[in-house]
Amino acid sequence: MIAIVNIQGQQFKVSEGQEIFVHRLSEDEGSSVNFKEVLMVSSDKSATVGTPTVSGASVGATVLEHVKGDKVIVFKKKRRKGYKVKNGHRQSFSKIKIDSIKG
Repeated sequence: MIAIVNIQGQQFKVSEGQEIFVHRLSEDEGSSVNFKEVLMVSSDKSATVGTPTVSGASVGATVLEHVKGDKVIVFKKKRRKGYKVKNGHRQSFSKIKIDSIKG
């Protein structure tokens, strides 16, 4: 069974047992979280598409850990003006494991 779920403004195609990285969640490590905004649920025989969400469907997950992504260098320059700015950024992510899909 697979589902398309909206997590923190991003859409993910998930299946049971899958581990994915999402933008950092406020829950603690080891806690369970339930996502209600399910856009589509599909099994072997049929698929249910929501308008815009599937009523009664939910995706349960467990927060495994909080990590930071790779560093991204942000470099700005204006030619012939002597203007250069170099900044770095590391995005915070949460690694979650999909436990159940109900739909």
